[in-house]
Amino acid sequence: MTYHPRKGLAALMLAGSALIAPPALAQDSDTLVIARSMDVNSLDPSRAFCDTCQFYLTAVYETLVTLAPDNQSLVPNLAESWEVNEDFTEFTFKLKDATFADGSPVEASDVIWTFNRLKNVKGSPSFLMDGLTSAEAVDAKTVKFTVDAPNSEFLNKVSAPYTGIINAEVAEANGAVSDDTAAEADKAESWFLANSAGSGPFQLASYSPEAELRLSRNESYHGEAPAFAEVVVTQIQDAVSQAQALETGQVDIAMQIDPDTAQSIRSPEVTTEVIPSYNFVYIGFIPGAKGMDGKLTAEVRDALASAIDYDGMLDFTVGGNGEKQAAPIPNGFPGTAGLTPRSQDVEKAKQVLADAGLSDLKLVAGYPNDNIYGVDFNIMMQKVQQDFAAIGVELELKPLTWAVWRDELGTGEWPVTAIYYAPDYYGSGQYVAYFGMIEGFPWVGRAGVGNDELVVNPAESDLYAQALASAGDEADAAYQKLGEEMMKDAIIIPLVSPNLVLAYRNDIEGVRYSACCNLPLAEISRN
Repeated sequence: MTYHPRKGLAALMLAGSALIAPPALAQDSDTLVIARSMDVNSLDPSRAFCDTCQFYLTAVYETLVTLAPDNQSLVPNLAESWEVNEDFTEFTFKLKDATFADGSPVEASDVIWTFNRLKNVKGSPSFLMDGLTSAEAVDAKTVKFTVDAPNSEFLNKVSAPYTGIINAEVAEANGAVSDDTAAEADKAESWFLANSAGSGPFQLASYSPEAELRLSRNESYHGEAPAFAEVVVTQIQDAVSQAQALETGQVDIAMQIDPDTAQSIRSPEVTTEVIPSYNFVYIGFIPGAKGMDGKLTAEVRDALASAIDYDGMLDFTVGGNGEKQAAPIPNGFPGTAGLTPRSQDVEKAKQVLADAGLSDLKLVAGYPNDNIYGVDFNIMMQKVQQDFAAIGVELELKPLTWAVWRDELGTGEWPVTAIYYAPDYYGSGQYVAYFGMIEGFPWVGRAGVGNDELVVNPAESDLYAQALASAGDEADAAYQKLGEEMMKDAIIIPLVSPNLVLAYRNDIEGVRYSACCNLPLAEISRN
């Protein structure tokens, strides 16, 4: 829906319907059909936090800057230029002439409102605005942000799809709030499940959970019009079914085909490319879980991590099509070049557990029952279960629906979980902000379950400040030390960084992997 008071009540005529249209057909020149197991938690830009969310938000909303195809350089998006002061505390953006889908102009006030709401709504991506102290409209097309401490990653942060600029008046008319009451007062999340309020090349047409996400071309788009009038993301759970749909022409793109399945594709009408990615899957330990009572110390967590056969895990999950990863910062990001991945040491693990009186340790792992990046989480966790059994640890597996897993995460229902992470932008700070054992950071709350002292690592706070106050080699050195500290924490244990398979019909062009945005839909066309 695109209601804008500047246009009066007549703008309500632009409202979209939440009804699901008839199924789309691949190879229709005007419709792009994508197979994906959707992990949507929200379609509200300030609350969404998922892989599907990344490419949806990128298609519907526009950020100030974005990543170039090299996945490292920043290029203009809604901002045509920007300036940064010497100590990385002030960031000024000059907006280009752009309009929202209802034809109203994108102005500095919309940018300020968007960033304040992202900060105050306290959703999963709100950490991107940590440290933001002021936002000032220099004029209608110029906005200046100030942060409370040097932050050399702020520019990178505003390339994350969750910072896409929202039409403030439209959102406010439908229950959105941006001030410091937003965490309780904002009531717009359900509205965003059926409507959008962005300036991007597409608009939300409809969404049916676990079934279909449908986008329509923004006919008022201020930039180059996308090739497709409609994009339909259809729910197909597993890699084999996605491959079959691709081979038979039911879909144009399959997003979650693993390298083994890709090798089984025989159709000459399908292209597959295997490329490295910045994604990774991991297990997380939760020392504050019910019944643990001080059992999961740092030494015990490290011993459990030492039980895992990482080479075998790589073969078992992705047939060797991936890489081991040392810390919860992906390979190729700043500070990772000098990190050494973990290796298996069964005897060490047994000795540590024996010394701790935990030779008969019993654990439960709660995790989403899904296939992510071609990794079947049930198969992955069966491998962990097998490796733990070799050191005398019994691991009960508890596969869950996404909804149940989200509800139970952070409540201490289980001491082990498994999940994945994809970058929101190019920069290592996001991983410290999410996985770092620093007071107030997300995984401290999850791991400690209300008892932060169990997991906080005082060294990481100072190192993080050093990293954000520097750039280049100095920042790399700080991030390497942070990676080493997070490995010592032994809370987040990366298991594998899977290679990514780009799989699409031969008549589709422009498919690529983006480290911020997953799959840039507006770049795709049919030849």
